[in-house]
Amino acid sequence: MFADFYSGRRVLVTGHTGFKGGWLSLWLKRLGAAVHGLGLEAPTTPNLYDLLRGTAFDSETHCDIRDLEGLQAALARIQPELVFHLAAQPLVRRSYAEPLETFTTNAVGTAHVLEASRRLKGPWSLVIVTTDKCYANREWRHAYRETDALGGHDIYSTSKAAAELVVEGWRRSFFQTEGGLGRVATVRAGNVIGGGDYAADRLVPDCIRALLAGRPIALRNPAAVRPWQHVLECLSGYLCLGARLHGASPDSPWASSFNFGPGPGSDLPVREVARELVRFWPGQWEVRSEPNAPHEATHLNLAIDKAASLLGWLPVWDLPTALRLTVEWYRARHLEPVADLVGFSLAQIGAYEQAARTRGLAWAGASRNESA
Repeated sequence: MFADFYSGRRVLVTGHTGFKGGWLSLWLKRLGAAVHGLGLEAPTTPNLYDLLRGTAFDSETHCDIRDLEGLQAALARIQPELVFHLAAQPLVRRSYAEPLETFTTNAVGTAHVLEASRRLKGPWSLVIVTTDKCYANREWRHAYRETDALGGHDIYSTSKAAAELVVEGWRRSFFQTEGGLGRVATVRAGNVIGGGDYAADRLVPDCIRALLAGRPIALRNPAAVRPWQHVLECLSGYLCLGARLHGASPDSPWASSFNFGPGPGSDLPVREVARELVRFWPGQWEVRSEPNAPHEATHLNLAIDKAASLLGWLPVWDLPTALRLTVEWYRARHLEPVADLVGFSLAQIGAYEQAARTRGLAWAGASRNESA
């Protein structure tokens, strides 16, 4: 897997108590890495982190990335070989209520990760996770490419676009010019689903809460189109890119921004996702629009040509498979209690790896000549 790059390596994951950070940490541990987590307390109850603590992490540091000195001290102590930066305020609707927290965490926090690494002259490379919502959304139908304009209607999107500009500034000013520093890349994923996400105002967690309570699923914006993908899809892209960045030249094409979105047919309206989800967990859904709701984009999709051509990365699971496995995870935790949820989660990672090998993806240890 990933040419055994991660076996025995020290890897820092910021935001390790979050949904994506938890899955990434567990996968890294499976790959043999020494995983060090840095972040705040888990943002929800229940959460994925409580299942992983004591299993996935070699060390943990409680630190707000807005605390530059604390962050720098942690980096100096850990001396990672690679940093995956996921710590963020990740919710669009919360950004309307907490705009300064959102902006300082997402934009200034990213600057702190880069500056602390620069001050320490750290040779480690950094994969900075932003979002598909960093693009200036024109509500057009074609998929956004990495060269399209950045922007944002809401504070969350603005803060992530700003984080992209922060990375570009530090990369050009320091990481490409000062000897001894590692490489820096940014990654932009679609709307990620999977077991263990309990955030507010996200479609799948909202569906699961309604189904557990025996009430209809309320859809705020049923026509909104998003690029839906299982969490393991984008994480496989992050891991591919992280392995390529190590030892790359300062002007490497890998030290840039990459989209990791789903395959064709996975950019669907919210109502279609809800309709597909209740095939696996029977229930009802209804439209419950909010007349004074904050703005949300109605159409968004990502082009993944760059990741395919430069990294040989492609998505593995279609949306029905992703939704089925997501529902299976929640049912295993809440309806058909599985004693070993970590083992259950590792089995899903194993199934994803096997599907990637079957498809012939090189990162999974398979030849592209293998039959799909």
